[in-house]
Amino acid sequence: MIRRLSVFVCVALFSSHCVLFAATESSTRRNDLTPIAANEWNRTLATHLLERTGFGATPEEIELVSKLSPEQAVHRLVRFEGIENVPQKPFDHSGIFKTGLDPFPSSRPATTKLAELQGEALGVKVKESGNRPMQAVVNEFFYWLRASRLETDRVVYWWANRMISSPRALEEKMALFWHGHFATNEDKVRDYRKMLKQLNLFQSAGLGHFRSLMVGVAQDPAMLTFLDAGVNIKGAPNENFAREIMELFTMGVGNYSEQDIREAARAFTGWNYAGLEFKVNVDQHDAQEKEFLGHKGNFDGVEIIDIILDHPATPEFLATKIYRFFVREDIDAELQSKLGRVLKGSNYNVAAFLETIFLSRDFYAQESVATRIKSPVELLVSTYRKLGLKQIPGAPDFNMQTEALGQRLMHPPTVAGWAQGRSWITPGLLLERGNFALDVMFSDLSFIPLDRYPQYAGGAETLTVDARIRAGLDITSATKPSQTEGGDMMAMSNTMADRDEAFNTRFASYRGWQMAIEKVKPIDRSIAALDLTKMVMDARLATPDAVVNYFAERFLALPLDEVTHAQLAKFLHNELGTDNVPAAETYLEDPLRALLHIILSRPEYQLG
Repeated sequence: MIRRLSVFVCVALFSSHCVLFAATESSTRRNDLTPIAANEWNRTLATHLLERTGFGATPEEIELVSKLSPEQAVHRLVRFEGIENVPQKPFDHSGIFKTGLDPFPSSRPATTKLAELQGEALGVKVKESGNRPMQAVVNEFFYWLRASRLETDRVVYWWANRMISSPRALEEKMALFWHGHFATNEDKVRDYRKMLKQLNLFQSAGLGHFRSLMVGVAQDPAMLTFLDAGVNIKGAPNENFAREIMELFTMGVGNYSEQDIREAARAFTGWNYAGLEFKVNVDQHDAQEKEFLGHKGNFDGVEIIDIILDHPATPEFLATKIYRFFVREDIDAELQSKLGRVLKGSNYNVAAFLETIFLSRDFYAQESVATRIKSPVELLVSTYRKLGLKQIPGAPDFNMQTEALGQRLMHPPTVAGWAQGRSWITPGLLLERGNFALDVMFSDLSFIPLDRYPQYAGGAETLTVDARIRAGLDITSATKPSQTEGGDMMAMSNTMADRDEAFNTRFASYRGWQMAIEKVKPIDRSIAALDLTKMVMDARLATPDAVVNYFAERFLALPLDEVTHAQLAKFLHNELGTDNVPAAETYLEDPLRALLHIILSRPEYQLG
């Protein structure tokens, strides 16, 4: 019944209120980068600032910031002035990594080839005789693929909990931006440690000077793996990183030539890593003269980065991308030019650049306030924050839910990262957002945690192998791609000798999951412990109209129109059977959750 309501509300409102996603009427503040005056500062603008610099805010946080001057508020949220530096808990490793796993082969065939040549791979020796002598080696290969993926999911939960609890929310918001900008996917990196190290770089250096961050990323093991540093060597340079650093990370298309890409690739030859540390293989580095963007010299990678940063296209490209993430998609050439000059003038200091933006009249223009569509990650975290939760619930699963909405952290779809803005909203995705709200208000009892029951990789195949082995079949029979279950198979299994082979890949996939789940620590699967009754009673709300007012102010970036407000108040009245909210206290919780589910499903709630 409630889920059907979600379908109706989401689809109907998407059609009738799509105008909310359009730019509002032009205002005199637009494109004006001068600071907003103190006498213009109010609670609404403080709410907007908190929404954009972090992941939403509670009424108490809004009240505190609204009483500051604009300068004090921005310095607090960007420079963290007046905020205690409470150390965040480090990631709690499961202890899944073993020394023999590094360096990890590029594929299963590469693993077995290495085992053939050396008699071992991944720290596991090949059996001297007997059936499937390489089985343990291949099991280990799949174990690490599975374990690294599961541990990466735990890293995401750790990060999401920092988003919801850190008093320095902008550090995490900026790390989210850089993760989309320097998009690196665990599916290719295949090492949660490298992904975590890169995330730590974004968190610690994301608000500093872009040069330091860019050099750090260029020398980061995750990026070096993702963009094929291992095959970028003297005499045969690989152009992947050189192309992406200019096209996606710094300058944008049209500001360099194919020759510039080739020359830059030569400068980055020999850049690699050992374990989790950057190193230069001198014998693989091209030390000859290069010509890059009109400059000649015996450049290495750092010097290439410096030349790029000195190019006039770079500050404008970067400033525009940061602006679109924090302010609005609609930006004209005049403002792009202004922003580029501000970033360049700050010597690429990200925090200083953001201070200029967050203090500017443009940031508080009609076109900027409540016109940005929340990304899936922002939607989930801000919902939990506004509900007053202190940690991310285990159900609905954060990774599964954000993936359903189009943004799974540590798994960006391409090297260009995620598209933003309207790409987050389709009728289907808006419906999915409403069903997320439903799952928070009324938990899905059919939820199965995939870190314990891995149906998403191996799927029915893994489950079938498990069932067959437990039924008594040998490995050969249990891992056949398609067989008819039944007594005939069991009889054949008992009479037929197991097949002689070097290894069985399907069994290794199955066994790898078993080994991974055994070692990776489980995610806490507690559901959100909500108490909306207490929230309403503490606020001393006496009528349905007052409750709707309170929820709208707490959760929405835009005010409800009078008709919708009246409909919602009537809905709550009908659910309670009275206009006296305190009199309904003993049965208030479910009606409040149903009301909030509707509010959180509305188009207005998708904006921040």
